[in-house]
Amino acid sequence: MGNYKSRPTLSCADELKKKISESYSFFRSKAIEDLRPRDSEWSELQLACSHCDTAKVQELLTEENIDERTDTGLTILHIACISGGEALSISGDLDCVQALLEDDVDVNQPGNSDLTALHIAALCGHAEITSYLLEKGANNSAGDAVKFSPLHIACNFGHDKVAEILLRHNVDVNISGGVGDRPLHLACAKGFLRITQLLLEGNSQRKADVNVKDDEGHRPIHFCCKSGHLGILQYLLEENADPHVVNIYGDTPLHLACYNNKLEIVRQLVTRTGTESLVKENIFSETPLHCACTCGKSLELIKLILDQPSVNINYQGKDKHTALHSACFHGHIRVVQFLLENGADMNLVASVSDQNGGSEKREEQTALMWAYEKGHDMIVTLLKHHKRPQDESACGDYSQPGGDGSYVSVPSPMGKLRSMTKEKIDVLQLRAMLPHHFQMQLSEIEFQEPIGSGSFGKVYRGKCRGKMVAIKQYRANSFGTKSDVEMFCREVAILSKLNSPYVISFVGACIDDPSQFAIVTEYVSGGALYSLLHEQKRLIDIQSKLVMAIDVAMGMDYLHNLPQPIIHRDLNSHNILLTETGHAVVADFGESRFLRSAEDNMTKQPGNLRWMAPEIFTQCTKYSIKADVFSYSLCLWELLAGELPFAHLKPAAAAAEMAYHSTRPPIAVTFPKPIVSLLQRGWSANPEDRPDFKSILPVLEECKNSPTVLMLSVSGINNSFSLSASLPAVIRDHSAESDGRNTPPLAGHVTALRTQWEMEANRNSGDELRRRLPFPQLDKNGYVSDPLSTLRISILPSDAIRGRSQTPPS
Repeated sequence: MGNYKSRPTLSCADELKKKISESYSFFRSKAIEDLRPRDSEWSELQLACSHCDTAKVQELLTEENIDERTDTGLTILHIACISGGEALSISGDLDCVQALLEDDVDVNQPGNSDLTALHIAALCGHAEITSYLLEKGANNSAGDAVKFSPLHIACNFGHDKVAEILLRHNVDVNISGGVGDRPLHLACAKGFLRITQLLLEGNSQRKADVNVKDDEGHRPIHFCCKSGHLGILQYLLEENADPHVVNIYGDTPLHLACYNNKLEIVRQLVTRTGTESLVKENIFSETPLHCACTCGKSLELIKLILDQPSVNINYQGKDKHTALHSACFHGHIRVVQFLLENGADMNLVASVSDQNGGSEKREEQTALMWAYEKGHDMIVTLLKHHKRPQDESACGDYSQPGGDGSYVSVPSPMGKLRSMTKEKIDVLQLRAMLPHHFQMQLSEIEFQEPIGSGSFGKVYRGKCRGKMVAIKQYRANSFGTKSDVEMFCREVAILSKLNSPYVISFVGACIDDPSQFAIVTEYVSGGALYSLLHEQKRLIDIQSKLVMAIDVAMGMDYLHNLPQPIIHRDLNSHNILLTETGHAVVADFGESRFLRSAEDNMTKQPGNLRWMAPEIFTQCTKYSIKADVFSYSLCLWELLAGELPFAHLKPAAAAAEMAYHSTRPPIAVTFPKPIVSLLQRGWSANPEDRPDFKSILPVLEECKNSPTVLMLSVSGINNSFSLSASLPAVIRDHSAESDGRNTPPLAGHVTALRTQWEMEANRNSGDELRRRLPFPQLDKNGYVSDPLSTLRISILPSDAIRGRSQTPPS
């Protein structure tokens, strides 16, 4: 595949499987927690089911309450099944389940996340209830929200008795989950040997396929080798599992064992299955030796592989990188030294494509260059001074033959020199085009406390030329870090062209010394929208949300309609800053670039994955300003819902869900209809179907001025002046009363709000504060099921909303 350098440790399917496993474990503990009696919240019937009081259940059960469920989505049959779980050690539950089913409770009624009673019984490991539910017609093939059947769940949690009962009732032993994962995959990944044996023995209908594959081509043997379950590996091999089969990434079981440092698995595979896999490359041009050096945790594992006759320490993959390249890139100095001592050739070169500007030109790079690129200084030093036996006679200008010098002939890194030359040219061009009043010295800046950080360096609050500013200071290094220099030059060039009240105002930049690069912008005191929504958990009134949404849309419309349009490429709630009056500005142009033509080759996957447009995530280099519209739509949803998009997933998994499964965040019934339509068009999978910001703005303005919002505004204003008419109630504290209308407004300054909220929190004990906080109910995807809880009314007075200056910054 070329240009390997950093193999992803987890694939998208791995991320999803990990999240599913975590979710089920959480559900199990949460379900048990939910069974604690709640006299004020649960009905008598629900409480009777939770106490397994069969007589009381029979007395209370009627046609009217037979289908009732708790706020968390538990039906009365779910409650009875959980109450009998082994984790609670409560008896009498089977009688309760029998009583409910005899009174015609639907045995297949789904609850939260589409879990049926049979799923619950499998989750809790209750064999007797499982058997009875099946006798009463429970659907043993029903899928939950991730298409897991009860057999999947039994295999995931290791309940072999439940699995055995399900198999006796002729469940489909090869039933597929959401990403093609079968029960056998789960059992092998978790190391449940007894369940693995049951599945492969099968039932009267069918046996599990020992070589069945999921959507990424993983077989059961891949999972057991990756997890290190030796007993299961031995059993699978006895059942004729193919030990040399590959997944879609070209990984054999041996590759995965080496990537995950499973020494005994590797030993067993090499001993029992031969050396065929030892010379196979995956799509990242890696053999098992490369994989072991990428992992870098075990010299014993590397030695075991090198001891095999078919293994060459200097083997070069399709892109010509060696095991030494892999160890250097990942910074494993002990591995590098071991390889060098055992004959690794540091002069071999990898052939890596130069992806800058879409060029297909290939550059030859030694292992030293790979270590240098990643900043592994100790490895660079080791390579430069390593003395091999055949180099005894080598000497340089500053060493004499037979002396102490140990000169080694290392090829000059010409590719790196070319990059350095280009970076110097970039900086010279920047100095020539940047107006003089934007050029400043570091001595002009007074640094105060740090307020943020990133891969580039740190962001500080400070003072410069008599005003409060934010200083983005890059890491102190000389030329050589190509991406940092490019990003700095491009960001300064873009900021110097901007002049709008809706984007961050540029003050200047330090561009003389590459070790002191810094960008100075206005200081926006309200902080990031992300912080207010997800860290401070502020409740923002609906009109203020729309004001912010309009401000961001105005900023993006300005960027997209400049004479030379700018595509932001990293629009998210981290990069939307709020003023103390509740207005928003678009910030952070580190990933942005000028658009010269529609044919431009663009960088792959810039920006934050959680807000990334599908066409960018799928490695496309031809995308347009409509990618910003997609990101904006997710920000708009986030602002209205008060939740992080796909909060239950990691960023990469969230991006994969949107790109490959066309999944989008759920739209609440409380969202204004015009905005619902706007969201659906804005996050369309087809960029051409997305509106531009000129057509987005009228929709938002109409919503902001709609009778409904105005009515809510009047109601909010009537309450907001009980403290002081001069203090705008932009954002309300979470510790206020749940209806949000009987609490005086807080000061409009966001910093003051944060201080006052923290003081309030300190005055209350943790338990008391939790009781006062509105407890959100979650839907099957982990989102708040009552979005009204994020739309409390505390309105900014209209003169304050309009009071923001429209004068462009100087």
